[in-house]
Amino acid sequence: MTRRDALITVIEALHAEIDALKSNDVGALEAATRAKLAGIDAAAAHEGEPMTGEIRELAGEAHRLNETCRIYVNLMAANVRRRLQNLTGSGTTPYRPGAMAFA
Repeated sequence: MTRRDALITVIEALHAEIDALKSNDVGALEAATRAKLAGIDAAAAHEGEPMTGEIRELAGEAHRLNETCRIYVNLMAANVRRRLQNLTGSGTTPYRPGAMAFA
């Protein structure tokens, strides 16, 4: 597998991760993550090769998609935290004014 092919695999896997995150499909998320990691390993095997413009663009696209995945995960975690706080009756945010007041 070439570095280009590996990066395309990573990009396709990241698109699949985003779709899985949007639909809360854990099985699809696991499969996409495995494919992404395999693609990253394959791309890393070509580290000594010179960086071409196309490779730089593909790597940039992979980075942007990974950031999108990170944002989705952070939003999901924030929603879960809020729901758990509501369930436990501690729905207040730790960042409210005066929350860290010292005596």
